[in-house]
Parts: sequence; structure tokens; C-alpha cells
Amino acid sequence: MNKEVKIFDSFLRDGAQARNVSFSIEDKIKILMALDNLGVAYVEAGNPGSNSKDKEFFERVINLKLKNTKLAAFGSTRRKEVDVEEDENVQQLLSAGTNTIVIFGKSWDFHVTDVIQTSLDENVAMIQDTVRFFKNKGKEVIYDAEHFFDGYKSNKGYALRTLQAAKDGGADCLVLCDTNGGSFPDDIYDVTKLVFDKFQIEIGIHCHNDTGMAEANSLMAVKAGATHVQGTFIGIGERCGNANLATIIANLQLKKNYRCIPKEQMAHLTETARYVAEITNMRLNPGAPYVGTNAFAHKGGMHIDGVAKASNSFEHISPELVGNHRTFLMSEVAGKNAILKMLKKIDPSITKTSKEAKELINILKEMEHDGYQFEAAETSFEMLVRKHLGKYKPFFKVLYYRIIEEDPESSKELSASAMIKIRVDGQEEMTASEGNGPVNALDKALRKAIEVFYPNLKEMKLIDYKVRVIDSGASASKVRVLIESTDMKANWTTVGVSTNIIEASMLALMDSIEYKLLKDEEEAGNC
Repeated sequence: MNKEVKIFDSFLRDGAQARNVSFSIEDKIKILMALDNLGVAYVEAGNPGSNSKDKEFFERVINLKLKNTKLAAFGSTRRKEVDVEEDENVQQLLSAGTNTIVIFGKSWDFHVTDVIQTSLDENVAMIQDTVRFFKNKGKEVIYDAEHFFDGYKSNKGYALRTLQAAKDGGADCLVLCDTNGGSFPDDIYDVTKLVFDKFQIEIGIHCHNDTGMAEANSLMAVKAGATHVQGTFIGIGERCGNANLATIIANLQLKKNYRCIPKEQMAHLTETARYVAEITNMRLNPGAPYVGTNAFAHKGGMHIDGVAKASNSFEHISPELVGNHRTFLMSEVAGKNAILKMLKKIDPSITKTSKEAKELINILKEMEHDGYQFEAAETSFEMLVRKHLGKYKPFFKVLYYRIIEEDPESSKELSASAMIKIRVDGQEEMTASEGNGPVNALDKALRKAIEVFYPNLKEMKLIDYKVRVIDSGASASKVRVLIESTDMKANWTTVGVSTNIIEASMLALMDSIEYKLLKDEEEAGNC
């Protein structure tokens, strides 16, 4: 692995421009440290001249001892008709104290004349002056040629002239930006190759994903000679997002033999992707290549059988290489191998020819016909298997429950109440609770009653609730309820189906609580 591509992550700057994303300073520090641990070469952390939060961030992190990452501050060229030494944004950028500075400038003549409204010559001077200013201060300067590919199409000579200005100013790297995200891979290759051959300097690529080709475009730029790739770690960014660096790193390092991060850190790729998504308070795309929960998930029986015999029959890499894992989804098309995996988890003595496997396939098909879907709720399927194999002990029994709903206008916060009665080992407990809806009230009342007998249930909370109408068009349609729960050690999802949304919710809730109690009992038995 003698070829190297420098990975430049703009998660904390470009990523922060994504819809519904807002980082605290603590969030930014945690993400920076995660990317440093992974081995990312550069992290662009913001513009100290644009807001007080970024300014405070740089003040706090400038003395951090990073192991692998160079911290970069981001800002624009000087303003038109202003001396670079007198430009306030330039001075604030310098105050960030980073050894690496990223300067962006205009390479599209339309932007020069119509957006920043200056002359083409003045824009060239703005680029060269600003780059030279920071080089004279001893900084590594990365020049981002904003809208370069659109500028090249509009006025090839002028776009190249702006790059020459940055090079003449002493730039260490020229980054070609597909800012509008509208370029195609063949265009990216041709233009990048021309620039690489002409300038004989380190070339970078910065792609947005507006045509769904940001990763492909980045790879084509590398093929053309680029050795510096910008993006965001899980692809978030303005509009449709930026090039997804998790995908690019895995593709280049595992498929094309480039070194992007230390080899030993590749196994932490999935862990890091999920960690930064959690901090960002967003759900990582389950279909994300390499790191998504569906990346190595198999549902079709032939696929599962093939993977069980030879993993490369339906997987392009081993999931362990990127820290992910293989999943066999429970469904009516899954076949015996998926069922067998769950059966062996509970009873290792069972084989593929055991009658239990055939019985459970038939049960699974019947339940999916009735509206159940276990591929997103494997916990409920595990509980079903345990019951069928006689490996299940009920922890409680619900004797009855009652829901009372109020007019939402009469109470702005608590619009429902639930009363429930349960039995545990011959003892009965009756309790009630209020909630902001019938399911919330039911969840509170049920756990309140059970906690009398199982105090460890206080660790558990419901974190997601989804309802889907299975048969549309009638008030008696069946509904499927999915409930995701956590105890801060693990998350699990359960499912319930009924023509009554409360009953479906109750079925999913009971499975979820039983699973928590079962796992705690097993852990205690192993201690």
C-alpha cells in the first residue's frame, strides 16, 4: 500500500450546514477526537470570522495534542479593494492559530462579476494576495477553487488563471470544488487530469452530492491524479450533502490499495460513523455502504444460504474489515439458515433438519401473512423462538388495562391516562399513570407496576415508536407497531400487530420489557 490519499474532513464546517444540524462546542470536540483516533489527515473545523462559537472552539482546541489530524481553519480571500493586512476576516482567520489554513476563492467568472461584483483581475489579485499573506506567516495553505467545474465550463481560461494565482501565491494544494454538485464522473476525470498535468502541484477534490455521484466523482478525480479528497464523514452537508468519506475511505483503501487511514483503524470505520451520527443527533442511513445496518443484511433464502456456505458469494468484502457485522433478516423468504442461526443462539443442539426449524418457518410465514414483520424487530422473533422451544419464562402477566383519553385542548401536556393490573409470582400490583398520549400513558403505567418487582427496569426507556397501517381503506385495518427501546447498554426493537393500535402497542411493549428482564437475568447468571 504505497499510494496515499490525504483525507480532509469538513464535517464540522460543511456538515454543520446540513438541515437540522447544530453542533455545540462539546459536540465538535468529540467529533474531532473521533476523527483523529480514526486517522483522518485533516479536519476543517469552521470559520472563526463567521461566528463566536467557531472562534471559541479554536480557542479551546488549539492546544489539544492530536495524534493524526491537522486542524484547519476555513475562510475566504480578502474582500475586494481591501488590503489583505486590513481585512478583518483574514485577521480573524489568522487568530485561529492553526498551522493549516483553507482559503476559498472564486473561479467562475459569473460569480466574480455578478455575485461578489468585482473585476476578473481584482479577483485574481484577491486570491494571490491572500494565499501569499498566509504563506508569509508560515502556514500550510490549501486553496479551495469554489465552483471550479462550472467556472471551467463557462470560461476555461479564466478558471485556470485563478488556479495559477493561488499557485503563484504559494498554495500547497489546489482543490477543485464541484460546489453545485452537478458534474458527471467523466467530466471530473477529464478536467482534473488536465489540471494535474498542467500545474504539477498537489491536487484535491471537493464534491457535493446533488446528482448522487459525489463519491464516484471523488474516485474519478483520484484516478486522474488527485491525492487530497475532501468530504464529510457520513456525507452530511448542505442540500443533498457532501461526498461521504466513510464510503470513499473504504473504497480507496480496500479496493484500490490506497492508504487513507492507518490500516489497523479500518476496523473502526463503522463504529466511528455511528458515533458521529449519534453525536449529531441523526439516524445513520441504514443503507449506507460499508457502515450501514443494512450493508451486510441478508433476507432472501438463496442469499442467506449462499453466504452461509461462502460469504463472498453475496458480500463484496468481509464486514469485519470495516467493523460491521453480518445480519440474517427474519422473514418469510429467509429460509432455514436464518432461522437456524437464531435457534442455535438459544439451543445449540438444534440442526438444520430439526423439526423445530420447519415449524418456525411455517409460524413465521403465517405471522407475516397476518401483518407481522420481523426483519426490523428481531427481538420479537427471538421471544417467539424462545416460547416455541420452551426456553421462556414469563416474568409477569397483565390481568387487564384501561385507557382514558381526554380532549387534547383540555390538557396541553397530559392528554391520556392508563390504569393497569399485573401479577408476578402470585402477587398483584395495580397502578395508573398519565401521559402525552395513550401509548405513552400505557408505557408509564406498565413499567411503573413492573418496577415494583423488577427495579432494574428503571434503566430502560422507549426511544422510538412507529405505526403503519397494513390494510388501508377501512377503519378496521390492521396496524403494525414498532417500538425501539434502550437501557443505555444496547438498543432493541419489538413489534405488535392488531386491528387495535393500543393492543398492537401493548404487544410490542410487553415483548420489549420481557426482553430486558430476560437479558438482565442471563447476565446475572453469567456473573
